[in-house]
Amino acid sequence: MPIDAAKALAAAPRQGDIAWDHKDIQLYHLGLGAGLPATDPDELRYTLESKLHVLPSFATVAGAGMAMLGGLAAPGIDVNLAAVLHGGQSVELHRPIPVKGRATSSAKVAAVYDKGKAAVIVLRTEVVDADGPLWTSDAQIFVKGEGGFGGERGPSVNNELPQRAPDRVEDRRIREEQALLYRLSGDWNPLHADPEFAKLAGFDRPILHGLCSYGMTLKAVVDTALGGDVSRVRAYRTRFAGIVFPGETLRIRMWQEPGLVRVSVTAVERDDAPVLADTVVEHA
Repeated sequence: MPIDAAKALAAAPRQGDIAWDHKDIQLYHLGLGAGLPATDPDELRYTLESKLHVLPSFATVAGAGMAMLGGLAAPGIDVNLAAVLHGGQSVELHRPIPVKGRATSSAKVAAVYDKGKAAVIVLRTEVVDADGPLWTSDAQIFVKGEGGFGGERGPSVNNELPQRAPDRVEDRRIREEQALLYRLSGDWNPLHADPEFAKLAGFDRPILHGLCSYGMTLKAVVDTALGGDVSRVRAYRTRFAGIVFPGETLRIRMWQEPGLVRVSVTAVERDDAPVLADTVVEHA
């Protein structure tokens, strides 16, 4: 069944209540590799409840899976999940995320683009608590074989990197068990844990979650370019350009400009193969 873009866009948002506390925050941070060295004061901000702050990318796992699954079940969207790829992600912060919270999440299809041989579905989630808006996130979902329905092609995003050496280069090693820990935050896809499933999907072994690379990258930017202050992050967006395996190393290159940091992320052990592209952190 082809995508009915008009029907999908007209559908009412799917709403639900979400809640989190310090345990969810700590587990998420540990899944990103936080806590090394364990007694480092800078790392304790991610792991010790009495000093805890919240990395803004936590927004992608709060109420894990609701936006993705809810959006793909929207009226007018009938796709084969085997043809679905997470193409990009953005989060806009309206204020810092509290360590403990209860909020309402509202998810809807915000856009459907026709790329010819594929469709791109933008799933938008808006989260509001008793004090007002907290964050807005967009997941760009690439669906192979679902294009050609006559819709708009959509914007072409290409944030070119400056033609100069990066201001900072940080390497972040991915621990062998990191995907197993990260999936406890809500993404149970066996692609990230089961070797046999990974082989069926065309990979030698399980791959790391794209959103784990996304969170690791933001942590590196906050810890170095933003002086460890998560409250400075205003928005963060990326395009998933490739995979990375547990045990490999992310090389995170940063170019600092007024109000933003441009970022390139590659896999060191595979000749700097692209992992994240068109990556920007907007900040105060």
